[in-house]
Amino acid sequence: MAILDSKGRLFGKINLLDLGAALVILLVIFGIFVFPGTSGSVAQVGAKTIPIEVDLVVRGLNVRDPEQLFNNGLKKGGKTNVIIRNQPYGQIEIKSIQQLPRTVNVFQPDGSVKELPDPKTNNFSTDLLLTLDGKAQVTDNGPVLGNSKVKIGMPFELEGFNYNFNATVIDIRLKDK
Repeated sequence: MAILDSKGRLFGKINLLDLGAALVILLVIFGIFVFPGTSGSVAQVGAKTIPIEVDLVVRGLNVRDPEQLFNNGLKKGGKTNVIIRNQPYGQIEIKSIQQLPRTVNVFQPDGSVKELPDPKTNNFSTDLLLTLDGKAQVTDNGPVLGNSKVKIGMPFELEGFNYNFNATVIDIRLKDK
């Protein structure tokens, strides 16, 4: 009896193509279960978790009564939901909130420029400076909240019971334990 017959069967019983396909499937299953690869996100490998403060600026937030916003939702010591790059991070503590004065540059007769309070032509626009306090993992590429790197200039979306607006990161402070 020949090892390979005229129809390409091994010992007249097993087709070589079927045998090859079965070996590939077995190798794939073996590779998945024996060598599954790294688990977890890349940001968590070799990272330590430390406290972080993130300063955010909000420009031109349209709100009828900022004080009502501060009393009912966005308040110091409270928590807000944060979304970074369309990825929900979760809740983070609001360490401080400050309403920034609206100013305009006014040219003086002598050619100098003074910054004076805005005469409030738009009463529904306000600027805010927020400081958020949380815990971040520090990697070689910088701090990471959730699975998103935090860098100056990044947009954060803040969401709460009665608000949803975007802010921009202007400062990051890592605190030692």
